[in-house]
Amino acid sequence: MWSKDKILSRADLLPLVASWKAEGQQIVFTNGCFDLLHLGHVDYLEKARHLGDKLVLGLNTDASVSRLKPGRPLQDEVSRARILASLLFVDAVVLFDEQTPLALIEAIVPDILVKGDDYAIDGIVGHEVVLQNGGQVLTVPLVAGYSTTRIVERVLRSS
Repeated sequence: MWSKDKILSRADLLPLVASWKAEGQQIVFTNGCFDLLHLGHVDYLEKARHLGDKLVLGLNTDASVSRLKPGRPLQDEVSRARILASLLFVDAVVLFDEQTPLALIEAIVPDILVKGDDYAIDGIVGHEVVLQNGGQVLTVPLVAGYSTTRIVERVLRSS
């Protein structure tokens, strides 16, 4: 499968997720901006994927990132989506423009909702939806010292 074929609209994603669920596959969902892909992101996403059978990644649109992090994103949403979709352990990428992925989580109702261990379970958007539907909300350990902000700061210091 070509990486760009994994970048789906919400309308195209929902029947695919339904078919995966009908096959008995566990759907894992995570989300983020993923502005500059780095080791911390790759490690996190790989760990998330190993929690279930299919990993769906909700990706903030450029407008959504700008509202959360002024001056960002550094890469446009098409570039970010394509890079993430190229990872073997990412099964689908879907853009969302809202402030949070709650509407997307409500539509997908993943079996497992995952974020990094810098989040408390009750602070993860959508945790109520997943738990009320018998799913799990988990955190995975992050690789210390890796963040887009740190990379940007290092680049700026060296220029």
